[in-house]
Amino acid sequence: MTSLTSQCCIAGGGPAGLMMGYLLARAGVDVIVLEKHADFLRDFRGDTVHPSTLELFHELGLLEGLLMRPYQKTEAISVSINNRSFAVADFTRLPVHSKFIAMMPQWDVLDFVADTARELPNFQLLMPAEADELVVENGAVAGLRGHTADGPLEVRSVLTVAADGRGSRLRDQSGLKVKDLGAPMDVFWMRLPRTPDAPPDSLGQVGADGFLVLINRGDYWQCALPFPKGAADTIRAGGIEAFRARLVRLAPWLADVTGSITSWDDVKLLTVQVNRLEKWWRTGFLCIGDAAHAMSPIGGVGINLAVQDAAAASRILAPSLRRNEAPDEVLARVQKRRALPARMTQSVQIAAQNRVLVPAIQGAAAVKVPFFLKVLDAVAPLRGLTGRAVGMGLRPEHWRFEP
Repeated sequence: MTSLTSQCCIAGGGPAGLMMGYLLARAGVDVIVLEKHADFLRDFRGDTVHPSTLELFHELGLLEGLLMRPYQKTEAISVSINNRSFAVADFTRLPVHSKFIAMMPQWDVLDFVADTARELPNFQLLMPAEADELVVENGAVAGLRGHTADGPLEVRSVLTVAADGRGSRLRDQSGLKVKDLGAPMDVFWMRLPRTPDAPPDSLGQVGADGFLVLINRGDYWQCALPFPKGAADTIRAGGIEAFRARLVRLAPWLADVTGSITSWDDVKLLTVQVNRLEKWWRTGFLCIGDAAHAMSPIGGVGINLAVQDAAAASRILAPSLRRNEAPDEVLARVQKRRALPARMTQSVQIAAQNRVLVPAIQGAAAVKVPFFLKVLDAVAPLRGLTGRAVGMGLRPEHWRFEP
């Protein structure tokens, strides 16, 4: 067995884990991050990098380097209902350096953070390395056990962090209680070629056949089709041709490209969860990101909340960890700082899914346009407010050390 020690060991090399690892190492803490895969190349992961996250990268001096990676700029959001477009949000009014959402594949974000972090001598990223179980001594978490391609691994640490996603194995072993908030939908993800005459911005298409989200990824659309939870097998049973026809009814200008979906192998199922921990920590252990609060895909906020969690946790914990301490009261401060944004965001997501998305995906002869969409479309300054709500969120984090 390989035995290692660190001041902080983080399970999960996603946005929360890698960002926390980098920030703690930058603050002088010895960090080990375990990522179970050998690379970051997994498709259909959140890639909407919001202005709040871009501003944090700017404060860290990393924005220019990040934006050298391929991305598409989204300065406004619109939704099309029954083939009529409604403007929803405008990011160009935000008081930040990047007044847009950067549509960047998550693997490019993670590669950039990992490459930057590897330049720090007190940062280690182990890939592939999977966390299997917590090490508990006298009621406190003292590290974790896992495995790599070379065999079993044990890491002893002052603090162990679960940033291993909504299916967190360490969270499940911790005894912390998860509150399920319910998610009445699942999502099919797919790619479709993007033609030169296609609409320039990412958008949503709503009609009698449901709700289709199209994210501009340059030469292709990343598409999401939500549907009532548990209906995946019924949709598949209708055949791939019927599925392609459904996409064309929702967005007729896709007619020439849906043939690229040749089988169900080209369509990926995302099982949606919305839940959160009642308590994010126990002595020697902390959950952040999706491990603490699994978000709906509505609004593309997951990656951004994960990065914000990492920034707050690193800022609050770094002074204690440099002293080889992780007191309970400091762990509680992390939750106190980040629980409200997560809880309020989930509340907005649930309201949106129940009032707008669920009626749309259940199918109707005619979809009624919500009154608030008509108002947003007619009053431009209001779109600046929705842009702020979506792009900045509640309690955006900034990079500064606490004493």
